[in-house]
Amino acid sequence: MSENTSAPSMENAYKLDGRVPFGSAALLGLQHVLAMFAGNLTPVILITGACNLQDLQVSLLQNAMLVAGIVTLVQLFTIGPIGAKLPIVMGTSSGFIGICNNIISMMGGGVLAYGTLMGASLIGGLMETVLGFFIKPLSKFFPSIVTGTVVLAIGLSLISVGITSFAGGSGVADYGALPNMAVGAIVLVVIIIFKHFTKGVTSNSAILFGIIAGYIVCGIMGLFLPTTFVDADGVTQTYAWVLDWSAVAKASWFSLPSIMPVKMHFELTAIIPMCIMFVVSTVETVGDTSAITEGGLGRAPTGRELSGSITCDGLGSSLASLFGVLPNTSFAQNVGIITMTKIVNRFCIGIGACFLILCGLLPKLAALVSIMPQPVLGGAAVMMFASIIMSGIQLITKEPVTSRTITIVSVAIGFGYGLGSSAGVLSFMPQAVQYVFGGSGIVPAAVAAIIMNLVIPKDKPAAPVKKPAEQAAEKAE
Repeated sequence: MSENTSAPSMENAYKLDGRVPFGSAALLGLQHVLAMFAGNLTPVILITGACNLQDLQVSLLQNAMLVAGIVTLVQLFTIGPIGAKLPIVMGTSSGFIGICNNIISMMGGGVLAYGTLMGASLIGGLMETVLGFFIKPLSKFFPSIVTGTVVLAIGLSLISVGITSFAGGSGVADYGALPNMAVGAIVLVVIIIFKHFTKGVTSNSAILFGIIAGYIVCGIMGLFLPTTFVDADGVTQTYAWVLDWSAVAKASWFSLPSIMPVKMHFELTAIIPMCIMFVVSTVETVGDTSAITEGGLGRAPTGRELSGSITCDGLGSSLASLFGVLPNTSFAQNVGIITMTKIVNRFCIGIGACFLILCGLLPKLAALVSIMPQPVLGGAAVMMFASIIMSGIQLITKEPVTSRTITIVSVAIGFGYGLGSSAGVLSFMPQAVQYVFGGSGIVPAAVAAIIMNLVIPKDKPAAPVKKPAEQAAEKAE
């Protein structure tokens, strides 16, 4: 007798298909949106800030929410072979921030640098789409030791980004000032409190509540403290923690998204490292898909599900580039919610995706996020980015740690990551090499991990230890 999933029931929340009462489904879907909302927008804020494109920030934030909602719906309900039909929530990836910062620094920032990022993302997304159709034979090249090492390198590359925002942001006159540090610290403490001293939606949305607390603190500070100061050159500056509500006042209530907000540029020296990052993103998506099916459904993913999730990852990233948004990928925060709650219903998460699309049509909301003070962002970012390091360590230790494991990680991080992240080491190399391998250290770490994994022989399985009774029986014979 088949299970009845047509009538609305809370029991269906634990099944892929079936109707859940709308009110409950909306809350469950909103839980996923709250868990990824801040993480989805943080990369856009950081990269547009690095390119000095504050004028475009509101429209790009609006596009980031819209694209995340659309691509999530495709993952949930599929278009042909695109999508996994699994409860995978998509959003703007933080893993690409390091590579993007490297490309921006090489090109000097501005619209040209951002357009180059979009061109490289378009090509990289298409490459990942092709990989999706051949993921089964290629997966042997990317075991957990390789992906874990690369994820670890990604986290390491972002630590300085988070702490820079914590202190007020790059290039500000009050960098490291006590008010900035205090705001960042308050945000961090609130996140820890909500994460570990509450349960359910509030715990899963700790980062969002920390950011809200940061807004409140900055608003109160603006009532009692001076908002401007005169720097050493006699120029009047605004403190980094100040909220500027003018952008919210100017933003309209409703607006359709803008396609191609910046002109794309295609530079091979940007495309190569971006494509390597897309390979890394492919492997991360495999891990997230496996975690969802194993943790939420109690089974391994099928080949069709793996292929669909990766092709959606790739095409979703290419679509995002057309809207001026950084690559989209599956969100680990939402994987954690599914493995913890076992709620895998696609209808519930689909409602959350529709909410994201609605947010993408409301510029007021995007403007509210765009005025986030850097110390508020930094208070959340230091924890978000450091958690990526922990994810890498978890992947590395998924299998028993052996001397082979230690050698691969040591060489990839010590030599590969160190080579790319240390300024000036590659200064005598051709400019193309500096573009591809310099800056963040992620790409050389990834290349080193892949090569070392292929070259170093795998450890032989240890012989089973015989019990004393078995040894005595062998001697008797």
